[in-house]
Amino acid sequence: MLWLVTPPPLASQARYRVTTDGAWFYQEANGKRLARLARGAVLMAGDAQGNWQGLILEGWIFATSVGPTPRAGFDLAVTRAPEENLRSAPAGALNAKLPEGFLLSRVAEGSSGRWVHVMRSGWADRNDLEPVAQVAGSRTAASDSDSAEVEAPPPPPPPATSTPAPLTRPGGSVAGGHTTSPGAGSPDTGLTTTAPVDPTRVESARRTVLYRAPEGQPAGTLAPSAPLRVLGKSGEWTRVELEGWVRSGDLQIAPPGVLVGVTAAELRADPQRYAGQVLRWTLQFISLQKADELRPEMPSGATYLLARGPLPERGFVYVVVPEAKRPQLESITPLATVQVTARVRIGRTRFLGNPVLDLISLETLP
Repeated sequence: MLWLVTPPPLASQARYRVTTDGAWFYQEANGKRLARLARGAVLMAGDAQGNWQGLILEGWIFATSVGPTPRAGFDLAVTRAPEENLRSAPAGALNAKLPEGFLLSRVAEGSSGRWVHVMRSGWADRNDLEPVAQVAGSRTAASDSDSAEVEAPPPPPPPATSTPAPLTRPGGSVAGGHTTSPGAGSPDTGLTTTAPVDPTRVESARRTVLYRAPEGQPAGTLAPSAPLRVLGKSGEWTRVELEGWVRSGDLQIAPPGVLVGVTAAELRADPQRYAGQVLRWTLQFISLQKADELRPEMPSGATYLLARGPLPERGFVYVVVPEAKRPQLESITPLATVQVTARVRIGRTRFLGNPVLDLISLETLP
């Protein structure tokens, strides 16, 4: 049974903006922590209790990342591990990061292609919020505003010699084939809208070095304002894709070989894509271990390297070690930094969600 919810219109309800990145979204006031909110997310307000503010978390999520749930009062739960993004609109700004199992209600509008419109009530600390100023809409029902009781007089007719103002469309285009600058010398008609910000589209703020991997070798230098697309993040590092053009004569076919710069988060998110690929990762060596029943992706009793990385990521990685290479690893000091070339056995284990690699070569770094 689906619980389709129709959210109240934004114009009729107070709203709050999240000011603290990673602020907690709670099940109840000072209750169980449910999810992390993104700074800048705007949420509809509910009841207030002391320093706690009731909120309605609403947004869009990938349809493939949710599934049905038998829990009363909800019809969907997040199925993507370890978490999935909730966005303000399809491919819009980030609202929150929802962990696996997070319960949701489907909004009455339903879905849009790959996206599902969902919501969930909860609470947040008022110290992490700021009120959003109410903006009058172009149409206001009498029940929504006290100002509707007084009817404003119609505007005076323009002089007979005046020329009717052209109708301005979003982006500054004008009916009749002419163009104007939005807002230049003319009142706001309410037809000009601001395009949503795409957080994956960025540009270099200054002359910037482009690295092959975090703390790795430089690959080149970006000029200020170079257009980039965000592919992923790891600590203080952001993986980007450069948009631009080069002369065809300066290109050659890349030889098959080792992938550099791939993160563990990318393996977990799309394990099938990287299965069998060869990676080069910089890891922090922890210890040598023997595979057990909790790690069925590795042969029982096989020796594997337990490590953190790829640096600066702090998650665990398992690297299966061939018997011929085991003596080389027995002399490595715990917490040493090593660079491994390895083939991806599986991007995410069933129980613990860690990548498993098969070691090809290893080098201890200073």
